[in-house]
Amino acid sequence: MSTNTVYLITGAARGIGRGLTETYLSRPNHTVIAAVRDVGTAKAKELLALPAGQGSKIVLVKIESSSETDPKDVAASLPTEHGITKIDVIVANAGIANYYGPVISTPVAELRDHLQVNTIGPIILFQALLPLLKASAAPKFVVISSIIGSIASLKELPVPAAAYGVSKAAVNYLVRKIHFEHPEVVAFPIHPGLVQTDMGNDGAKKFGFEGAPVTVADSVAAVSSKIDSADREVSGTFVSYDGTNPPW
Repeated sequence: MSTNTVYLITGAARGIGRGLTETYLSRPNHTVIAAVRDVGTAKAKELLALPAGQGSKIVLVKIESSSETDPKDVAASLPTEHGITKIDVIVANAGIANYYGPVISTPVAELRDHLQVNTIGPIILFQALLPLLKASAAPKFVVISSIIGSIASLKELPVPAAAYGVSKAAVNYLVRKIHFEHPEVVAFPIHPGLVQTDMGNDGAKKFGFEGAPVTVADSVAAVSSKIDSADREVSGTFVSYDGTNPPW
């Protein structure tokens, strides 16, 4: 049986997800389960060629964030096809920000889509993979969230992102709920900054900026460090890449 530290990262093909995948894979004795929407794309296949630390490996799996069955299929296949019987850290990174606008003009379909991917998706993931998490001596469940989901910050951050914001506020609630319901799991949402990814730059322009201020490298370094050091005292709090705790 492998003694590697095992990470599962969704949205691993690009942006923060890819950066985290590269970071953990480069460490010795790590197994990174890279979850992507389509394992057949060039972006996904590029992950298989990333440099790996001594004793480390990458496993490519399909998890489409709106799917109710993909996480269950992965949970079933990891022990039988890959010999993976535990997961130490889950990073629910996959997300969408496809529509910007105030509440009055936000289509109901956009609300549903954002809630499905950004809120329900991570919870389906947690439900399916909890048995593998509980097999770890120190399990962690982390959701890449956003300060846009901070209800207390609505006055200071009047950004036109109703669908995205409510989906992040809702997932923040559910991750904090997991903290209380599963004391064996360190669970928390983290704000990665306004990052120079495709989604981050697009959002920054919609908010009136030229582009996102935080590089992917800086965000990934900060987020991975926060995940590494997180313990039960951190669990149940809203964490930010810059070391602060945003208000709920």
